[in-house]
Order: sequence, then structure tokens, then C-alpha cells
Amino acid sequence: MTTFPNPGRHRVPRGFTLIELMIVVAIIAIMATLAMPSYQDRVIRAQVAESETLTAFVRQSIEEQYRRTHVLPHDNAAAGLPPADHIVGHYVSSVEVQDGAVHVSFGNQSNRHLASHHLSLRPAVVADYPQVPIAWVCASADVPGRMTVRGTDRTDLPATFLPLDCRHGPGAASAPHA
Repeated sequence: MTTFPNPGRHRVPRGFTLIELMIVVAIIAIMATLAMPSYQDRVIRAQVAESETLTAFVRQSIEEQYRRTHVLPHDNAAAGLPPADHIVGHYVSSVEVQDGAVHVSFGNQSNRHLASHHLSLRPAVVADYPQVPIAWVCASADVPGRMTVRGTDRTDLPATFLPLDCRHGPGAASAPHA
């Protein structure tokens, strides 16, 4: 006995139509496009933060020099450090000391939006009291009260790429700068 399909019944569609699949793919693409800049900024901030870790021994050498001589070192040699282009890391192409300030140049394996930019860490000191520990001021961050920051800020990174402690804060316009 053979059975024939009932001509009065309609076929039930199974799966998705091409239009429905295209809409889903378009929505996913839009969401990925919106998430990409946020992720990229986070990667860049992590690379900048890693550069601060790399400069820890540089800052320590400057602090020791300042404690001994009461003068901030003029350059890498005066701080007892290798030449700037020999202090490198994954994301850092050089670390230069200039009048006590530490200037980090990004390169090597850094994000393409970070390469060729600079970050400055400047020493803040209490004038005439070298026994007071140096406070390090990152980029345009606030200077601690009653301290004077030395060296120039050569930071040219957009604020969104800077760690939070390196950003210009409220009341910083009234902070003393040398």
C-alpha cells in the first residue's frame, strides 16, 4: 500500500531563511565594530602600564642619585644607566632620562596607535629637603601638595590611552609646576 501526500497540507519550513541569516550576521558585525575600539583602548592602556613597570629600575637609580647628591641626574649616564636605546621592552623602544624626568618612547611590538608616542614620568620633590622621597608624576597628573615637579612633560598620548593615575585631575590647574 502506498501513501500519497495530502495535497491540502502545506509544507512546514525548517531552519532559517537566507534573509534571517543575513540579518543575524549584520547584527553580529555591528556589535563587533562597536566593541573593537573599547578592546583596543584596553590593550593600549595595558601596554602603557607595562612600560611603567619597566621604568621602575630607572626611577630607583634617579632616586638614589638624588639622595646622594641632592641633584637630579641630567641624563642616563649621570644616573648610572645604559644609553636610552638600550633600555627596551616588548612595547618600549627607549627610555631616556632628561633633567630627572623619565621619557618612555613606544615602539617594538606596541599597538600601531601607540608606536612613536611618548610618556613622561617626572619627579616631584620638596625643595631643599632631599630626604623626602620623590613622588613620580605621570603625564599631566596632579602634583602632590607642597611639592615641585621637575623636568618637562613630553607625553603625547591621547588621554584615553593613559592609565587613570596619569590623567589630569580636578584641581590640577592650581598645582605648582616648575
